[in-house]
Amino acid sequence: MTYTATIEDENKEIAIRYKDMLSATYQTLSKKDMESIRKAFDVAVDAHKDQRRKTGEPYIYHPLAVASIVANEIGLGATSIICALLHDVVEDSDDYTIVDIERLFGETIARVVDGLTKISRLSKDQEASIQAENFRKMLLTLNDDVRVILIKIADRLHNMQTMGAMPQHKQIKISSETLYIYAPLAHRLGLYNIKTELEDLGLKYTEPEVYQDIFDKIKESKEQQNEYINEFSEHIENTLDKENFNYVIKGRSKSIYSIRKKMRNQNVSFDEIYDKFAIRIIYSSDIAQEKFNAWKIYSIVTDSFNPNPNRLRDWISQPKSTGYESLHITVMGPKGRWVEVQIRSQRMDEIAEKGYAAHFKYKHGNTKESGLENWLNKLKETLENPDINAVDFVEQFKLNLYAKEIYIFTPQGDIKSLPKGSSPLDFAFAIHTDVGLTCRGAKVNGKLVPLSYILNSGDQVEIITSISQKPKLSWLDYVQTARAKSKIKTALKEDQKLVAKEGKEVLERKLRHLKVPLNEKTVNELVNYFKLKTSHDLFYRFGNGSIDNQQLKNYVSQRSNALYNFFKNTIKRGSDKNTTENKSVELTDKFDLLVFGKDQDKLDYKLAQCCNPIPGDKVFGFVTVSEGIKVHKQNCPNAISMQSQFAYRIMPAKWIDSTQQEHKVLLKLTGIDHLGLVNDVTRVISTSMHVNIYNLNISGEQGVFDGRITVGIKNNDQLKKLIEKLKKIEGIDKVIRLNK
Repeated sequence: MTYTATIEDENKEIAIRYKDMLSATYQTLSKKDMESIRKAFDVAVDAHKDQRRKTGEPYIYHPLAVASIVANEIGLGATSIICALLHDVVEDSDDYTIVDIERLFGETIARVVDGLTKISRLSKDQEASIQAENFRKMLLTLNDDVRVILIKIADRLHNMQTMGAMPQHKQIKISSETLYIYAPLAHRLGLYNIKTELEDLGLKYTEPEVYQDIFDKIKESKEQQNEYINEFSEHIENTLDKENFNYVIKGRSKSIYSIRKKMRNQNVSFDEIYDKFAIRIIYSSDIAQEKFNAWKIYSIVTDSFNPNPNRLRDWISQPKSTGYESLHITVMGPKGRWVEVQIRSQRMDEIAEKGYAAHFKYKHGNTKESGLENWLNKLKETLENPDINAVDFVEQFKLNLYAKEIYIFTPQGDIKSLPKGSSPLDFAFAIHTDVGLTCRGAKVNGKLVPLSYILNSGDQVEIITSISQKPKLSWLDYVQTARAKSKIKTALKEDQKLVAKEGKEVLERKLRHLKVPLNEKTVNELVNYFKLKTSHDLFYRFGNGSIDNQQLKNYVSQRSNALYNFFKNTIKRGSDKNTTENKSVELTDKFDLLVFGKDQDKLDYKLAQCCNPIPGDKVFGFVTVSEGIKVHKQNCPNAISMQSQFAYRIMPAKWIDSTQQEHKVLLKLTGIDHLGLVNDVTRVISTSMHVNIYNLNISGEQGVFDGRITVGIKNNDQLKKLIEKLKKIEGIDKVIRLNK
């Protein structure tokens, strides 16, 4: 469609849009605010006077639309409206710099506009890893001023609303980025309406046919939906009227994106989804009576319709960390259909719709009370960790954005919110990093539980710490939160450095004995020989004993064979160019062992041909009727079907580095009993050898003792060293390994 408006028409339209933006403003503006906004508008008009959008429209339409979203849908005040009007001025105009903006509008507005300009310059055509790094940089601006992100979300929303004139490849790129980054961010900031629109528009351009199909079907079923709401309302309106409630009952359709997600996850068609909309009861109430009235309406609804007790969600007694409050119940409605009913006051509804903005209104501009400040502080800590890979960070961050929350009590009765599926270790790290790193056990509701225990909302957790405790690799399997994972990985790296330092000394000693010098050439040869990635990996494996004397001797004998060296160097020279890519894959983290279940058992298995998993893939085991355990990738095309129909036959599985795996070994100790014997034994095992004790049973009679100890051993070399050290303890006569 060709754009044909005259300059006069455009000027009239600009004036109308400016007035509409001001009239829809959520905050109350003073005369001084209005003057500053007018000044910003004039600067924006001047800066963009020669620019046009892809549609042919004047560019000023865009900053006006962004300012309108900021003012109305996000509901921010004059400062943010001014920043929205100016957000592209420095980027797109040679006439204005950040210095000019600061001179005209002050330091705060200049800082926000500068942040928006930097983000704009980052977001060009990029690969996923660069995009992820830029996302991290963008979020760092949260530490300066959260308005930068809020205005950027408004900017993205308007770009998505007006993307029809762009080429298809640009539409797909921008939409994918929106679904990957901006929708989760809007969700976490409580901007539910914007999040929903971003997701729907993202789907519109990434899967246009699917989007249109669902859109048409929702349109067709609108009349039936309204009939159903009227039928539902008839059953409870009389009672609500008798109780003198001032209320409104309305339906809320699920978003196109969420319907698509449900169709895909449950592998069902549009017609098979029954909860395509929810019924919302919004009532007037003063704040003191809000909770009482919500439960009164709950009682009225459940008197008319049978509730599903497993589907009660009480976010009034304990609001979400975004400030969301509502009472959700699922009842058996008319015509035998389950229907979700949301009960909330006008205040709660406003917070649910506007999120961040309504907190300004109800908390008098104090953002700290909205829970946003706490979230930003946690986010800052994760952002500033230099060890975390940018792509991993984005994935972890998104997990934390979308995670359902549970509420855990400290022994003093304080509440901490954690993602669903969290363990006591997550709770420990949420309290303090040192509490997490030294956590040796936990009590849940007064009972000792394993660190892998899954917490439930309402649990009271007490963490038991020990100065001698150190993080273990297995802890990464027990934690959900990005914070805990990040801290454990950092601590493990430090621990590995110490083991590697010891390993270097061990290797030097062994090589000296074999008359081989420890130099850069030898280290490089050893790294290649053992198919490792770095010298650190080599020293670490000597430190924990996973490379034994015989393997080292084999290397030395091959090294002394000149023919072998010549052959190896010739092959290497001839194939270097062809194997660069393969080598980068081969010498990465070593995944050479597949283990099953929480105890990481080694079992017989076959690799499924439908998805052909390879070492390092995320996998699960499926117990077949006649072919034993088949291993599938987690994103296998058949995974959803198997997990939904045969969940009881699914086995957790994962690829690991065999040098990191613990094996439980039972040792029998006998000898002469004396005071402090148990202390000597445990000191050698835990402190000297850094080995875990899983079971300890020592009994003495008439001066003689007999003991059984189960320990976690990584390899045979480590076991031999442990037995030798135990034999040196005063009073110990024999140490024998038993078959269980």
